[in-house]
Amino acid sequence: MRTIKSSNIKAQSSKFVSVSHSQIHSPLVFGMWIFLASLLITFCSLLMGCAINPVTGQRELMFVSERQELEMGKELYPNALWGDLGGGGEYKDEKLKAYLNDIVTKIHKISHRPNLPFQFAIQNSSVPNAWAIPGYVVITRGLLASLDNEAEFTFVMGHEIGHVSARHSARQITSGMLLQAGLAAAGIAMSGKNYSDIALNVGSAAGGLLLLKYSRDHELEADRLGIIYMSKLGYNPQHAISAHKNLEKASQEYLKSIGKESNERSFFEDLLSTHPRTSVRIEEIQHMINEIKPIAITGDGTNREKFQTAVAELKDLNKIYVEYFDKAVREFGKNNIDDADILASKAIKANASQPAFHTLKGFIRLKRKDYHEAEKYFNTALNLDKDYEPALRGIGAIRYYKGEYSDAAGYLKRGISLFPQDVIAHYFLGMSYYKMKMYKTAIPHLDLFAEVQPRHPEIHGILGICYENISDIYSAYNEYIMQLKVNPTNEMGRLAASRVGVLRLIIEGSKIRR
Repeated sequence: MRTIKSSNIKAQSSKFVSVSHSQIHSPLVFGMWIFLASLLITFCSLLMGCAINPVTGQRELMFVSERQELEMGKELYPNALWGDLGGGGEYKDEKLKAYLNDIVTKIHKISHRPNLPFQFAIQNSSVPNAWAIPGYVVITRGLLASLDNEAEFTFVMGHEIGHVSARHSARQITSGMLLQAGLAAAGIAMSGKNYSDIALNVGSAAGGLLLLKYSRDHELEADRLGIIYMSKLGYNPQHAISAHKNLEKASQEYLKSIGKESNERSFFEDLLSTHPRTSVRIEEIQHMINEIKPIAITGDGTNREKFQTAVAELKDLNKIYVEYFDKAVREFGKNNIDDADILASKAIKANASQPAFHTLKGFIRLKRKDYHEAEKYFNTALNLDKDYEPALRGIGAIRYYKGEYSDAAGYLKRGISLFPQDVIAHYFLGMSYYKMKMYKTAIPHLDLFAEVQPRHPEIHGILGICYENISDIYSAYNEYIMQLKVNPTNEMGRLAASRVGVLRLIIEGSKIRR
């Protein structure tokens, strides 16, 4: 999501609110601020208006329009596909995608918001998961491999489409903004904080809130909608229960495969934490099934044979990912390069069609500074999938290390167009521009990296040089100060120390002249 620099706006708007410490703690003034907070919320309500919930048909407070939902979904989608838990990009199997997309299209047409555009994708991740945001619905390779039939798949996709139908993301954003506005107004009353700061916080909240976990009530509502949709399409709703059991089984197997000490484990467990316990949820689902009207089940209500045939190759490949590739990635992350190399080779031997396998071999060679062999592996991956973003980043990094900065920038820009928040790609792209003395162009890429890696030993000094070369003395001074806080003793730290004194004199001189 887009990063917004707020320091300039804050500075310009500090004049809006000015109250003394004694005034803040006056009961009368405190009450006044709470009253103003309620007025603020009421004003926002009138300004934004109420909306009809497509599922319940009831009017509800909504700060997010349908157009805004779609815009946020479009911005989030590539980053979630590549960078969210499991990452991996899209699993490419056009025949399988066409078959599953046909089912998802039928669900979408009978959903409560069939007017929305949508795209379906299989995410190339072993994490058993599915997700939907306005405009997109996704299931991972790991979850798809664990399902038994079309009915289970339809329930899972109906559940995710149900989240979008009921506008759960938009409702979370609205609730979050109201909560922030209320707490912010109370914060003004207690501490005198500028309203402009609160406005900025509320404004920047939406993107993050779109990624928040759903509440228990939202999950159960999505379950109910998934059951309704699958029943309308002639599937046996009892398979909503088997879908949950298979998800639970797949989740436990995945947790076992990643080990107790994995950072990935705590993130995945956190993802599962908002879901009601399986036993409770199955009981709730059975109650929902019992309440729906009698339905006409088509065929055996599962279409299992066709589904099993369609996903057979994916299931075989998923075993290779879990047994070799995923383990290789974890060994690589622990810097056990030889073990990672052996496992990656086994993955390629088992199935050479996956760009991910060749790309990992490329990064292993890159780690060993064998640039020639690394680039061969990355090119093999790109021959299999010209839009495999990690391979583009890999070649970009090689070209950077070889001093071919213009070529590096070309590959890295292609990669970032596919995965806009690839922080490492932004780093190498920013450094390529820095080496070419294109300082202004380098700054946004290096700045993004610095926000994610603020303790990097050189990044703030490099940003200081960039800002100084475009005559932004204040920003250069601040970056040099940050460099001294992070690492004052390396070469960049010594440079920063020498420049801070010079820039301080310039800044102080400009203040005197004013």
